[in-house]
Amino acid sequence: MNDIRVLLVDDHPVVRAGLRAMLGDFEGIAVAAEAADGGAALAELSRLHTLGEPVDVVLMDLQMGAGMDGVTATGRIKAGEAGEPAPPVLILTTYDSDADILAAVEAGASGYMLKDAPPE
Repeated sequence: MNDIRVLLVDDHPVVRAGLRAMLGDFEGIAVAAEAADGGAALAELSRLHTLGEPVDVVLMDLQMGAGMDGVTATGRIKAGEAGEPAPPVLILTTYDSDADILAAVEAGASGYMLKDAPPE
């Protein structure tokens, strides 16, 4: 059985390192790459697609400092800008307002999780 390949997208290196460590505890999940903003995520997805190593799911932060935000990146991923077929995007964030959830879903996110959710 092949591992589920994940792209981690968050502007905080400590958060990415924590997610990488946490996901490493689950059999069948492998972190394929990391990105610090939406633009870098699009570039990584495209690079991995070109190498024939596509990502199965993207864990995307919603707000990312000065870089491209998660809603914009999600919309561009789902539009096929980083390769087809576009992987599902799971928003992982601290923001839980109805407007944030609606924007993420309208952009094509498959799901929305808060960062304070239990690891399981």
